[in-house]
Amino acid sequence: AYSVSPQMHSAAFAATRLPHSYSLVDIPDIEEFVASDLWNDEDFGGCSVTIPHKRTIMKHLDELSEAAEKIGAINTVIAKHIEDEETGETRRVMYGENTDWRGFYTALRRRLGADPPSSDVEEETERAKVVLIVGAGGAARAAAYAVAELGDGYEQLYFNPRTPAKANDLAESFGGRVVTDLEDGLKGVLEEMGAEVRVVICTLPASAEFVLPNWMVKDAASEEEDSAEVGALSPPVNRPIVYDVSYIPYWTKLISQAEEAGLDVVRGSEMLWEQGVGQFELWTGRMAPYRVMKQLVLKITLPNYTSQLPQQSKKKKKTPSKKGFGP
Repeated sequence: AYSVSPQMHSAAFAATRLPHSYSLVDIPDIEEFVASDLWNDEDFGGCSVTIPHKRTIMKHLDELSEAAEKIGAINTVIAKHIEDEETGETRRVMYGENTDWRGFYTALRRRLGADPPSSDVEEETERAKVVLIVGAGGAARAAAYAVAELGDGYEQLYFNPRTPAKANDLAESFGGRVVTDLEDGLKGVLEEMGAEVRVVICTLPASAEFVLPNWMVKDAASEEEDSAEVGALSPPVNRPIVYDVSYIPYWTKLISQAEEAGLDVVRGSEMLWEQGVGQFELWTGRMAPYRVMKQLVLKITLPNYTSQLPQQSKKKKKTPSKKGFGP
């Protein structure tokens, strides 16, 4: 399986001069991995976990974070060594965390600001703010958790094109409502709520070729023309931020549509480095080299990207290898 994570984390370890290694472990069965010499090695520091193992590995862990329990999936294992206060003996605790939600949360907070959007219109006419989550898998659950953490009164709506009923699980776990279609169904719910879609988060694979209905992007494209006459809310009505978790290809159908309409977009590459920063800090207990990780991901995923990292000397000091940090 292809992954940017080995290069991203290897660059981070090199930048911080930590003697750790991170490599790809591609296995069909999680039982095989937890029985392996790597998992049971005392030098094993933890690992990333990706689909389809994010749920199945949970039964092999000693403790889970609150986020991991609520989301129902983990993407990070941390091997902790805890000293027993009575015996003085050290025991290893395998701790499960989910940093995927941080990838959603940080990117959205960066764009939405610390407080809910304000309006110059009177309070009784202010529209409620909605986040529309498309999909119903593990990434959708992480997104829903992130929106709940945002607070600020953002309501959640869920839509799953292939099996709409699966979206009910999200509503039961995180609150919010399910819409069965993005035409009359979504319009009716928004009208009933007196709301506007502030953010769209698509967690479907790029191969699904999901796009927004024309009425959402049409309103966005024509907003500037209409605002001079009718006066625009801040932010404009029906001008959502579009977050697509896919980072390959760079131009997904949804991202292409959103950019053409002049919408603010968030690509999956941003989620990738943000969740990776969270992983690094959990494993090492120190601040991640954010710029290094971000630019490495951009270098790999962004067409014609030129890294701004300073050139390193060709001579590299050898450091001892330490096992761990593989998916």
